[in-house]
Amino acid sequence: MTLRPLTLALLAALCAAPLDDVVARSAEAAPAAPAPSAITIEPARFAPPPLSAMPEEPASRLRPLITRYRADREALEHVRALVDDGWEPLYAPRRAELRAGLVADWQARLAAIGADTLNQDDRLDRLLLQRELALDAAAQAFGKERYEAVRGLLPGYDDLVALLEARRDLRQADPRRTADVLERVRRDLEARASRLTAASSAPGVSPTLALRAAQHAAALRRGLEDWHTYQSGYDPQFSWWVDAPYAALDKQLEAHGKLLRDTLGGAADPETLRADPIGDAAIAKALAAEGVDYSPAELMAAAEKELAWCQAEMDKAAREMGARDWREALERVKQRHVAPGEQPGLVVELADEAVHFLEARDLLTVPDGAKRDWRMTMLTPEYQLQAPFFLGGQDVWVAFPTDGMPHERKLNALRGNNRHFSRAVVHHELIPGHHLQHWYAQRHSTHRSSFDSPFWTEGWALYWELRLYDMGFAATPEDRVGMLFWRSHRAARILFSLGVQSGRMTPDEAVALLVDRVGHEPENAKAEVRRSIAGDYGPLYQVAYLVGGWQFRALHEERVTRGGWSEREFHDRVMREGSMPIRFLRERLFERVGEVAPGESWRFLDSPANASAR
Repeated sequence: MTLRPLTLALLAALCAAPLDDVVARSAEAAPAAPAPSAITIEPARFAPPPLSAMPEEPASRLRPLITRYRADREALEHVRALVDDGWEPLYAPRRAELRAGLVADWQARLAAIGADTLNQDDRLDRLLLQRELALDAAAQAFGKERYEAVRGLLPGYDDLVALLEARRDLRQADPRRTADVLERVRRDLEARASRLTAASSAPGVSPTLALRAAQHAAALRRGLEDWHTYQSGYDPQFSWWVDAPYAALDKQLEAHGKLLRDTLGGAADPETLRADPIGDAAIAKALAAEGVDYSPAELMAAAEKELAWCQAEMDKAAREMGARDWREALERVKQRHVAPGEQPGLVVELADEAVHFLEARDLLTVPDGAKRDWRMTMLTPEYQLQAPFFLGGQDVWVAFPTDGMPHERKLNALRGNNRHFSRAVVHHELIPGHHLQHWYAQRHSTHRSSFDSPFWTEGWALYWELRLYDMGFAATPEDRVGMLFWRSHRAARILFSLGVQSGRMTPDEAVALLVDRVGHEPENAKAEVRRSIAGDYGPLYQVAYLVGGWQFRALHEERVTRGGWSEREFHDRVMREGSMPIRFLRERLFERVGEVAPGESWRFLDSPANASAR
């Protein structure tokens, strides 16, 4: 999950007798089932395999360069960070200049390496590093554009950032001059606030721009707090001159941010959903950078077809269940949850079930060390406001209602994390999904970790949702409904992500889409949209799930169905190659990595494997 994602995901193992469903939500609940059987938890195995069984990775000419670039980049980001408590949106000219110089230096170094002297792996690494450098340059330009759009709402912005950057240059602030700067900015902010208050509906002050400016104001406050603490008290002259104007400015910045956020941005209620669309041009560039040769309109059309296919499949399952339609079948499935306290045991059961299914069919290598080297944590009630379902990474975070939740939220959480929905996501988060990715990424092609792509990360886990459904992993109509619910959700994510990021759909319309066409609980739908637009993920992160799954499906069709590779050979090779856009992985698997990035269009939706989206 990243530009700034929450994490990667998790794992699984094997054993266990099934846990039966225990009651459901009300008097209409599904019939009670026998008490769950005890689960035997096998401990993780950390003993390494024999040296003869450990594959050696070939020598790489580019790997040391990638490692050095990453170290240089991390050093720059560490030194030039203006806010120490995480991501900040501030545009800093000196930092931007240094970033641009670093990118230009490394682009020149790579240009001096002739592709004809490199093998396939080194050519691939060279292209991936060139892509990363180009993306970094584009991100800087995009950040500057967005800063320029809100600059007029934050008078004194440049002066305050200059103070923060001077500290990063290890220059002590001149107390008298600094006090003058702080007081001047405070007065300018006060005057600007008066004008904004008098004309809150003035052209050009859209809620989107106001909320973006409020983010910058909040970041400036955090940065200035750290800046002030650094020198105040240690320098008597600084304290004497600066402390009072700093305190006054801090209050003014706080008030200005509240004006921007609550009055102009309309977000006084923390539950309010507000997006900051990146626009059509940025969407097109982002898709091109991932090697996705489809327009947003084409992807949305494919998502509509996928959603219609899912609903037709749900209707079939509904008939088998004796339900009137897919909505009634979905309602019955939502009522089948385990009793309080039993969700962790269910996770272990479902994780083991997935591993057994994979190994019984020789689909890929699941190392013994990967089967139990994960931890389980329950998501807090506060975190479930944004993430109402499972999350993953190296470990797994489980959603389930707590005893202190309001009654309606408790029911929403029970219904949204029922047995059949959970069965469809545990293997996504664990094995063969994110935990297995994490396990391999720590041991193979480790230098490619910075080339991460959500289309690879989420696409791989989603690909297995598609494959396992096709292979009959959903043994009952209820299980099929559970898997199809999530598949419908992934299709809807394409529709609302591209709709919201283009500015053609509001967040509230996105919530309605999830409720009306997927069957989400209203609160869960709101949490899903909030998570998608809050800034924790890149703008197209949610698009990457199903689109990446379609890409992997088409690649499997080419290499396994028509190319003669075995299932294990294909899947193990994908894991060992490491993270990258799937378009680049495709070139490597066909041994045709060239001097420049792939130019030939890849129409992966034309693959027979993706018939449901055509």
